[in-house]
Amino acid sequence: MKRTLKRGAGLSAVVGLLCALCGCWDNRDIDHRSLPVVMGVALHDDLYEVVLQIPETSQKGIDIRIISQTGKTINQAVDKISERMETSVDLLHLKLILVETEYAREGLTDSISSFMRARDISPKTIIAICDEKLDPFFDYVASSMTPKGTTLYDCFEKNAGWNPQMSLTRIWEVYRSIHSYTRDVAIPIIKSGRSGTIDYLGSALIKNGKMVDRISPEETLLFNSFNGQSAQGKIEVMDHASVLILRSSVRHRSKFAHGTPHLDVRITLKVSIVETKGSVTSKLVKKEVEEILAKRFDGMLHKVQTQESDILGLGQYFRKDIPRAQLRNWRTEYLPKLKVDFKINTIIQNDGNTKLT
Repeated sequence: MKRTLKRGAGLSAVVGLLCALCGCWDNRDIDHRSLPVVMGVALHDDLYEVVLQIPETSQKGIDIRIISQTGKTINQAVDKISERMETSVDLLHLKLILVETEYAREGLTDSISSFMRARDISPKTIIAICDEKLDPFFDYVASSMTPKGTTLYDCFEKNAGWNPQMSLTRIWEVYRSIHSYTRDVAIPIIKSGRSGTIDYLGSALIKNGKMVDRISPEETLLFNSFNGQSAQGKIEVMDHASVLILRSSVRHRSKFAHGTPHLDVRITLKVSIVETKGSVTSKLVKKEVEEILAKRFDGMLHKVQTQESDILGLGQYFRKDIPRAQLRNWRTEYLPKLKVDFKINTIIQNDGNTKLT
């Protein structure tokens, strides 16, 4: 009896060991994997071009390796890159995806859906639009920017180079907008700059996965404020003064009357005067700030309504007022006739250097 129990225990141990081995047979050591930080995607003549930026350690520190391939699908292009390398390409650590402007105009629906379905790429990966061809852009990154693996990604990192006038959009947000009747997204647009810098050109208005227009960095600042992102740190330069935005907050109030949506928007800004031209009053500075931002918001709202791209998520405030069967018509029927009452209240915290009247 004891001998039988011992044999059974031994057999169980062997089976358990085999199961453990089978569960990790395809694991690769970190030294045998390449971990791209940035991926560029373009579409030319029905072929996808994929460019990977891979940081690699060397005796001098970290080098940037740029590798590209084409394929009928993005996965095929990535597989071709992996076939030609001595290591396996792992996209789970990807931080940023860049797409060419032309490809964004054609539509990103297929690629975004593939990313979400395959799960090879984190849905939290940031997406941006490159306003030039991928090859010269990545050549510039490799030759001009500091040889650090995350340099390009740091431009979008809130703890590094991100600024309040820069939009910040992730893959899951684009996927959500494609399948939403009442919310679109704005994707940042960049290009190579000078002396190792990246130029930020504003944001693309995305509708159903396609780029339909663009807004300026200054308009993007209001877009971020409208969606609850603080505008802290932005300097506004006006005719008589320059102010530093210390804090921003927004309040919305909606109503639906006689088939027309109405929205009241109140933004409160706390600013600090950093520079003045001549003798100015606090009242004049406050007036200039509010006028320039109100004009900027009207321009952005006009683009949103004209292109029927609800990047502000205005339809979210009226979902309870519009029958579900009619929500699909929000962009075409309700958004163009939306009435918005936009007001800004500016609080100057250091008006000691100006006259109070």
